[in-house]
Amino acid sequence: MVTRSVIRIAILLCVYLIVPAFAQSQFNSGYDIDLLTKVEAEAIDFILPRTLEPVSAAQLAVWGLNGLASIDPTISVTTKDGSLRLMMGGRTTLDIPLPPSDPISWAEASGRVVAAAYLNSTPLRQASPQTVTKVLFDQMLAHLDPWSRYVPPIEAFGDRDRRVGHAGIGVTLTQRGRQVVVRNVIIASPGAQAGVVPGDIIQWVDGRTVAGRDHTIAAAMMNGPEGTDLRIGWLSIDGSTRGATLTRVLIPPETVFPRRLGNVLVIQITGFSQTTDRNVDVVVRNGLRSGRPISGIVLDLRGNRGGVLRAAVATADIFLPGGVVVRSSGRAPDANRVWPSLDGELAQGVRMTVLVDGGTASAAEVLAAALADRGRAVVIGSSTFGKGVVQTIDALPDGGELFLTWSRLLAPRGWPIQSLGVLPQICTSQGNEALRRQLAALAAGYAEMAPALQAHRGARAPVTPDQIVAIRGQCPAADPRETDLAVAVALVENAASHSAALLSIMPDER
Repeated sequence: MVTRSVIRIAILLCVYLIVPAFAQSQFNSGYDIDLLTKVEAEAIDFILPRTLEPVSAAQLAVWGLNGLASIDPTISVTTKDGSLRLMMGGRTTLDIPLPPSDPISWAEASGRVVAAAYLNSTPLRQASPQTVTKVLFDQMLAHLDPWSRYVPPIEAFGDRDRRVGHAGIGVTLTQRGRQVVVRNVIIASPGAQAGVVPGDIIQWVDGRTVAGRDHTIAAAMMNGPEGTDLRIGWLSIDGSTRGATLTRVLIPPETVFPRRLGNVLVIQITGFSQTTDRNVDVVVRNGLRSGRPISGIVLDLRGNRGGVLRAAVATADIFLPGGVVVRSSGRAPDANRVWPSLDGELAQGVRMTVLVDGGTASAAEVLAAALADRGRAVVIGSSTFGKGVVQTIDALPDGGELFLTWSRLLAPRGWPIQSLGVLPQICTSQGNEALRRQLAALAAGYAEMAPALQAHRGARAPVTPDQIVAIRGQCPAADPRETDLAVAVALVENAASHSAALLSIMPDER
């Protein structure tokens, strides 16, 4: 006869065996642990040879696992006495031997820890799988530098679209009553080449009328697979009715916005996409051969957060003779390179200024630094943001992307852009009185900023925090000022003051 105690023990054993299996099944149905392991293995393998300073697979994995505490503060993960240990609420939940040092072994161990934590943590189970994955990477990458980051799949898709663009004819639309009207036309796009201009009224797309339709529907009708044709009809602003067959091409976001202020060409560049340099080239060439030749060029990089480095280098190449635009220095062999400019600059002899502010960053700082260091342009504004690193991108198995910092950028004179930023030759962030004093000095043939600029350009990595504060303090980072553009335009129209500002950066080493 079976006693009650034996029956109770048997029931407890069944519960002990069945509940974890059920919980594991539930875990797997809500969070693909195999996918997490693959993603982390790929990421660690990509990171190890490319970081600015050496790290180990163990460090990366444990750093990431401790990010779980941002969801459940009772969680901590340590490596002690040859074990990888998961603690929850002060008690050991999992204790496994330290794995070998390779990325796959540590990714698998990390997956086991996440699985155990998930089974024992209500906050973790309530979080979305994407949230859990992101906190793992956020904590891991935060130990490397401020810029490396993991982008989840949905955001990565949007980022790729912003970097690469969509297929269309380069025309943006707006609504005017029942009419669909052209708002902007991207430079050198199929629409521009067909003669479409802002203000034209789109009448039909592929034989279907757009009159009375919402402009967003018309825009969707114009977009489609790259390389496909569409036919559009429009009423031109001159009153003529026109039609054309156009081929859709990849349209990166528009970043170049030119205008004329008298004989000065002002080119605002809001970012660097894959076509920014080509569009700047078109704008400058058009300005040079127009009926009113340009006497000066102002590049407005205020608020420009950067983008495609190659496009910034190519934009610098438009205005520079042969030489160095920027260098990169990193631990991986492929991270060390020189980006040059070639002979044959445009607008030779046309005076240039560059507007910057505290929001000017990354690739935009590369352009400003190259034009200033090479004696081509005078930089006006405040100290820039100071993001001088290069990132490489890895596509991960979950559809996300890993942006990893792997080299530092050095200006043509060898100073690091990271943290220092670009110090302008004319500082506008110290107030109107200081600005008037600087402009008066330039008119007299000397530059007040020269000593600060020499200290800035003479800095070499690694730059100490005290050095950074002292140098940037000569012209603190600031938002744009209303007078910035007026100063930039006036300077290109004053040859003597422009020359004095250029000479503030050690002319003998230019």
